[in-house]
Amino acid sequence: MSQAVLAKETNRRQLQQIISGLSDGVILAEIDQTILWANEAALTMHGVDHIEALGANTKEYATRFALRYRNNHPLPLENYPLSRVADGEEFSDVVVEVTPTGDDEKTWVHRLRSLVLNDASGEPELLVLILSDATEWASAEQRFEKTFNANPAPAVICRLSDLRYIKVNQGFLEMTGYNRDQVIGRSVYELDVLEQAERKDLAIQRLGEGATIPQMQAELKLPEGGSKLVIVAGQPLDMNEEDCMLFSFTDLEPRRKAETALRQSEERFAKSFRLTPVPTLVCSADNQQVVDINEAFMSTTGYTSEELIGKSVAEIDFIDGAQNCTRVFAALEKAGNVDNLDLKIRKKGNEVIDCVLSADTVSIQDVPCYLLVLMNITERKRSELELVAAIEEVMQDASWFSQTLIEKLANAKSVNSPNLPSVSFTDLTARERDVLGLICEGLADKEIASRLKLAPNTVRNHVATVYSKLGVHSRSAAIVWARERGLFAGEHRVKPKK
Repeated sequence: MSQAVLAKETNRRQLQQIISGLSDGVILAEIDQTILWANEAALTMHGVDHIEALGANTKEYATRFALRYRNNHPLPLENYPLSRVADGEEFSDVVVEVTPTGDDEKTWVHRLRSLVLNDASGEPELLVLILSDATEWASAEQRFEKTFNANPAPAVICRLSDLRYIKVNQGFLEMTGYNRDQVIGRSVYELDVLEQAERKDLAIQRLGEGATIPQMQAELKLPEGGSKLVIVAGQPLDMNEEDCMLFSFTDLEPRRKAETALRQSEERFAKSFRLTPVPTLVCSADNQQVVDINEAFMSTTGYTSEELIGKSVAEIDFIDGAQNCTRVFAALEKAGNVDNLDLKIRKKGNEVIDCVLSADTVSIQDVPCYLLVLMNITERKRSELELVAAIEEVMQDASWFSQTLIEKLANAKSVNSPNLPSVSFTDLTARERDVLGLICEGLADKEIASRLKLAPNTVRNHVATVYSKLGVHSRSAAIVWARERGLFAGEHRVKPKK
């Protein structure tokens, strides 16, 4: 063996001894890609325990181990790391997935860099591949990728070295309408996620420092024009040993639209409230403090807004009778609304008018309130009372009228008495019911006594008891009471006197 060859072999053995204990994997190969030697770490990274299992050269290695890039594209033979370094290419950070042929369950991730050792004359003598096991790193990155993509919160990641976006999740694409190609590779100046941010100067400073960017509102421009109100925040992170910034977003557009709709609704309510000719008052639900009144209310009651707003309804005392005021708000608290309640309202100066009150619960600027609507029925009530008085006068002697006319008069009178007494027809005894029926026929006491074969005094006692139970004081009132309840209708006709 020549001295030169001996020296060469000695150098290689020394090299092998130096690298055999390294934690990084090392594979040595001839210029023709013949695999000469691998340390234990390199063998372990391939799941084998001897050099022959790697194959004699790159071609045999490729039949035993399938290599793919991280994007799942397979490597052709000419792109295998040994082939690339044999072609004189130097690389420092190639990441590949390594899978044994026929065993897809096992996959390792290797990060490789190349080295070419030259001889004394400067000619390439030995090819070196240095491998590090990136399987755990890749697994963690894969978990991050899945979490990032599955996270419904919109997010993008930009690389701090050139401020270009390298990742975007589905949430961001759905929120903005961008597609992936419109985001990846663009800079933060082209797609400005800090547009019109509340504290943009601070955000830009923090971005330059690679520091956390606090939450702030911003307007995010959309691909089809317009913008979307968002909350944006930035969090620094490391990806593939590169400093990056994760921007996350909260879509405020639904809230802005809801606030706009609410404001428009309240504006329409305010306009309608002021223009309606019906007296209307708004008070808070918790303490019945007057919030607002309209012109019709002031015109009807004589109060000014300064005299009412800020005071409680009870303090103003415009609902006649403290118990009536309590009853109104107790009903509102229980049911949320009141319909057509007869009340007396005291105007400024103590004049009392008859009103019908309807009320409902409304929300004004998220504050529960009661809306009270009044209808002045004083004139109508006066007319009804006059009509009833006339009917009472006419019905003093009901025997002059047909039963149909009596019923019509009773119905006309009943419009002023919607709240009937609590007494029922069944509260009368059988004899009292007979007496009432004959009264409704228009018979006098003597005629009733003859018909029922009773003494006149007995009939008078029955009539008095019927009046007492019904709460009436005359024959006509008893007839009206019966007709209001549809009693004895059509059973008899009153015969006019000859």
